[in-house]
Amino acid sequence: MSLSDVAETTVDVSAENIGGIDHTEVTLDPGVNVLTGRNATNRTSFLQAIMAALGSDTPSLKGDADEGRVDLTFGDDHYTRYLERRNGQIIYDGDPYLEDPELADLFAFLLESNEARRAVSRGDDLRELIMRPIDTDQIQQEIRALEDEKRDLDARLDQLDQLENELPDLEERRVSIETELEDVEAELEEVEAELEELDADVEESRTRKDELEETFSELRSARRELESIEYDLETERESRDELERERERISEEREDADTDDTESPARLEGRVQELRERKRSLDSTLSELQSVIRFNEERLDEGGLDLGDSFGTQDDDGDVTDQLLADGSEIVCWTCGSEVERDRIESTLERLQSLHQDKLSERNDLQEQIDELSSQQKEIRQREQQLERLENRLESIDDELEARQQRIDDLESDYDDQEARVEELEAEAESFESTDYSEVLEAHRDANGLEIKIEQLEDEREEVEDRIAELEDTVDERAELEERREELGEELTDLRTRVDRIETDALDAFNDHMESILAILEYANIERIWIERREKTVREGRRKVDRSAFDLHVVRSTDEGTTYEDTIEHLSESEREVTGLVFALAGYLVHDVHDVVPFMLLDSLEAIDSNRIAELVEYFEEYVDCLVVALLPEDAAALDEGHNYVTEI
Repeated sequence: MSLSDVAETTVDVSAENIGGIDHTEVTLDPGVNVLTGRNATNRTSFLQAIMAALGSDTPSLKGDADEGRVDLTFGDDHYTRYLERRNGQIIYDGDPYLEDPELADLFAFLLESNEARRAVSRGDDLRELIMRPIDTDQIQQEIRALEDEKRDLDARLDQLDQLENELPDLEERRVSIETELEDVEAELEEVEAELEELDADVEESRTRKDELEETFSELRSARRELESIEYDLETERESRDELERERERISEEREDADTDDTESPARLEGRVQELRERKRSLDSTLSELQSVIRFNEERLDEGGLDLGDSFGTQDDDGDVTDQLLADGSEIVCWTCGSEVERDRIESTLERLQSLHQDKLSERNDLQEQIDELSSQQKEIRQREQQLERLENRLESIDDELEARQQRIDDLESDYDDQEARVEELEAEAESFESTDYSEVLEAHRDANGLEIKIEQLEDEREEVEDRIAELEDTVDERAELEERREELGEELTDLRTRVDRIETDALDAFNDHMESILAILEYANIERIWIERREKTVREGRRKVDRSAFDLHVVRSTDEGTTYEDTIEHLSESEREVTGLVFALAGYLVHDVHDVVPFMLLDSLEAIDSNRIAELVEYFEEYVDCLVVALLPEDAAALDEGHNYVTEI
């Protein structure tokens, strides 16, 4: 299916039991189609039929019917929509043109009950209407993801700062170790040279020397083993201390997070479900009220009940209502068939509209309660999950602490045993000092001590060099991380301002198009209409946040040419109608609705004179494949005779 199909072929519409229609079949041409006739000729009902076929859920069933149907065909494409009254509600089914009719309902189906027109007439905040077709949720998700990534980067860069501070000390320590190692190696060479001079030729000396060397070899190994055990023991103790600090920190976090919630998620869920049930019931009531109000408004505009069957057959030019109600002060009630004062029906309709507003306000209050309870429920679940994670980590730490302590106990025992072994070997080595070879033994002892120290220095140097290499590799990440952090900052700035830019661009587009449309209308008392963006504080669950609000401004002019700013509340009814229509038409252009649905429906243009209507239709004819406008005969007379005129519905 292509939008261009509508611009190339006729559109056949068949409707049954829609609005005030029993049954009708109408063919529309590409371009402009003018539904012309007096009141009570089902022009609005026919527009509702088109809306139903295109996907809207606002059209109503005929008051005395339980089922209705609309078929819409153009080219090889066919769309059918069924309406059924079930338990006081209208159920929609079938295969409509649009899967999501929201954009078309707002800015293409411009009947008197159109939400955009009515919102302007009431003086509502227009932001929600303007931004509804624009999805900003994805932008907020991207912002949160980038903020999380930036926090991780900041933490990593802070860690790199600490590592960079450690690097100079390590370099200095490596130089110090190498210097000390050179000194010890030189000292060992001197001791070994002294030993060569002191070596005795006698067999006894050689035997004692071998025993001494064996003793010192064992002592050297024992000392190395003792050093290793001491290092392992120190490492285990540091690990234990770190675990204990972590345990203390997590215990504090658990105490902070362990708040006694008076509500459980299950109980809150029950309350949310209860509120949702009440909201669904209110939605049903609102839908019924809206249908009743719309039906009664249409009947009131069309002059009441058509009693042609009761008073004899009338020709097409006859107006039964005019014959029955010559003075227009009374009207035939379409519910009971009796004549009643028009004011009484209008009063009843006003009460219905007031009731609708009360129910709508109640529904909005329920939605706020649902949002707040859902937010509270989410917070409680998050705290419970956090507590569970902290408890699991505490259990893991306790197990690890137990294992570490056992390892420390074992190492302390090994250390004591090894220390005793070293003392034993040192005592054995010292026993050689009582011999005549004490000078030789002392030299061997010195050499042994120097060799052990060299090994220790070499091990320490290797550890320092490994740590330096590790830090240098890690610090090399800085440039890449800083570059990424800068990119994140730019992306976050762009995303955070993107919503503002989207709103600003949308407002600029609306203001530009409203200015163009108003220039076409050349409305005498309205010089300019524009929308201004401001910030306001609203409540979201338990928080107060800043949100944008869009206010509509009107500049009027006096007969003397003086201009001044006014508000919607001070405009006349006809001026409010014109302003609402200008806003809705601008929305059609701003959101490129012609790319979504090839139809535009116009109704209730009585506030505009015929010549301006003709200019307006000609302007939008360029954008829409099939424009259907309902007009009184005197208004239709100003339009191009080449348009398709529909007089029988």
